[in-house]
Amino acid sequence: MPYVREIVQDGHPTLRRVAKRVAPAEIADPLFQQLIDDMFATMYAAPGVGLAAPQVNVSKRLFVMDVHDDEHEPAVVINPKIERAEDEVELNEGCLSVLGYVGEITRFATVAVSGLDRYGSKLHIAGDGLLAQCLQHEIDHLNGVLYIDRARNLRPAVAEDDDEDEAVAEAASAGS
Repeated sequence: MPYVREIVQDGHPTLRRVAKRVAPAEIADPLFQQLIDDMFATMYAAPGVGLAAPQVNVSKRLFVMDVHDDEHEPAVVINPKIERAEDEVELNEGCLSVLGYVGEITRFATVAVSGLDRYGSKLHIAGDGLLAQCLQHEIDHLNGVLYIDRARNLRPAVAEDDDEDEAVAEAASAGS
């Protein structure tokens, strides 16, 4: 049964370490599979669209994501590698490990990522928009980088009724 784990916050040392590569033999271990289930439960409870293992104090190259659209199923990505990145774009972004803040960040508009799925099979995910943003954000976590290291205009996340503030609030929840 999955359970919600604590999401560590900025200042926790695990967030600043380069996460360790996952050995293919480790993927089938019931404890590793439990970690994946727990990470999904934690991400949905937060709520967020992505969660990297270092955010639950596990230094492994693994993240889960669900961008809640009709084109992409929830995904587990192990040992990810960016294969292609094109066209820079300015975005608002937040993070479950830096609660209450958003900032402007430059990301690639389109990315393609390879890795392994939860069963150890090869995986390829490519896309743009929130999917591309989420992939880059989570891979940054695996490299010990937080979005605040690159963000400009870091400010409290405030949700109001107008469209701009809704976009900022959505970007904050889009972070992981």
